[in-house]
Amino acid sequence: MPDSVIGENLSQETAEPIIEFRGVSKTYPTGTHALEDVNLRINRGEFVFVVGSSGAGKSTFMKLIMREEKPNTGVIKVNGFNLTKMDSKQVPKLRRTMGMVFQDFRLINTMNVFDNVAFAMHVIGAGNNEIRREVPKALSAVGLGEKARSMPLQLSGGEQQRVGLARALVNAPDLIIADEPTGNVDPNMSYDIVSMLTEINKRGTTIIMVTHDHGLVHDFNHRVIMLDHGRIVADNKPGGENA
Repeated sequence: MPDSVIGENLSQETAEPIIEFRGVSKTYPTGTHALEDVNLRINRGEFVFVVGSSGAGKSTFMKLIMREEKPNTGVIKVNGFNLTKMDSKQVPKLRRTMGMVFQDFRLINTMNVFDNVAFAMHVIGAGNNEIRREVPKALSAVGLGEKARSMPLQLSGGEQQRVGLARALVNAPDLIIADEPTGNVDPNMSYDIVSMLTEINKRGTTIIMVTHDHGLVHDFNHRVIMLDHGRIVADNKPGGENA
């Protein structure tokens, strides 16, 4: 990964998987069958939309990637980690390779914008010099260079989501997981958020985005995985071919 948030374009000529699901099923203690025999490969540098109706298994899919949940059967590998064999002590190391963007922003309202983004660097042990160097770059990348000292509640919903995006981006992760990142912003800002994610993807970062917004899926030419009742029912590459 590049040292800077604004890194060089990464070659995608080799199809190296960053996420693999092999025969993955997940049933909750309530008896809910969330995923059924899912087989999936996502290569480094891909941008993937994950769509499906409520209850289709999207949230469980994301939780398994982040290792918030474990499968009942099957094998999951993410960024070189075997999640099905992983010791719980390794989970923080896995998550340091990821950036996460949430529908409800999850900003700390008592911290200003700079400190909200810096917090993501503090938790991985980054030094103060690195933080002072990289946080402004991340804020500039999402168009918030002038808002570093603002408090979250002084910002619009779209600006708050861009702070969340800067926070996900600041540690130069291999993978960004965006869970309904446009759910609480207006349509114009929704388009801007996906445009920013697309630009980040062009620099080599893999993007997995869950969305209900089929208009955005239509407007951006990325791979689309559709879940229904815990199964992958469609997997279309850019241009409409089946994966």
